[in-house]
Amino acid sequence: MPDFLPALTGCFARPVAENPTVVLMEAAFRHHGLHFRYINMDVAPEDFADAVRGAKAQGYVGFNCSLPHKVAVIDHLDGLAESARLIGAVNCAVKRNGKWIGENTDGKGFLDSLTPVISPAGQHVVIFGAGGAARAIAVELALAGAARITLVNRNEERGASLAAHLGEQTACAAGFTPWRGDFTLPASAGIIVNATSVGLFPNVDERVAVAAGTLRPSMVVADVIPNPPRTRFLKEAAAAGCRTLDGLGMLVNQGAKNIEYWTGAVADKSVMRRALEDVFSAV
Repeated sequence: MPDFLPALTGCFARPVAENPTVVLMEAAFRHHGLHFRYINMDVAPEDFADAVRGAKAQGYVGFNCSLPHKVAVIDHLDGLAESARLIGAVNCAVKRNGKWIGENTDGKGFLDSLTPVISPAGQHVVIFGAGGAARAIAVELALAGAARITLVNRNEERGASLAAHLGEQTACAAGFTPWRGDFTLPASAGIIVNATSVGLFPNVDERVAVAAGTLRPSMVVADVIPNPPRTRFLKEAAAAGCRTLDGLGMLVNQGAKNIEYWTGAVADKSVMRRALEDVFSAV
């Protein structure tokens, strides 16, 4: 097996050694004795094609892409997995039978975090946001059998476009509601997802604008933000009696899915989560 399993990524503000994804992936490789490395590299858009050619030439078995490369990488691949095609973006490239296939593990990571708590099948899901994370999550939930997805977003064009895409490409009923003021959660909703950056460190006091009294104990409330793991939104949901899911679970499951695609190994997620918790407890 190769000595390196690099990640072709956009620029991170934190030093490489402190990057959460690097930490959790390296922790898994060490724990399982896997002869791989996960290396974070800053690649400018104008150099991206050369970087992909270099990865292929050097025998890599796969790589991740972060923004701004998630769409551009598609032109350098031989095919797309179904969910990546529907999402329209790739964050994980995998070499399979001599061909490079694009996957998107963002939504899969969320789904793997959610399903031990509640199955999305038949559920009405409310998603705040319509950006990349919301799109990946919405597609995976639709493919997993969600009955209805309500998208709530301040940018009406983006929200309506995503709702239309889900309605046309999946069997899930999808609708869009403009996010103006406090949103009243429908009583029929079983799963609520904050897929925005509201509440992300250092703006930890920002609130997800939900109408008072509409968070109910019957709901599962998830936040994609990993820092802090217990966001203000999750604290408010827990106080209302909801079951909650933090953003660390999505990151861990996303990383585990990457490892499975690249190496065939089933990673110990508890090891990966502890590594992440150590990173964020030091922030």
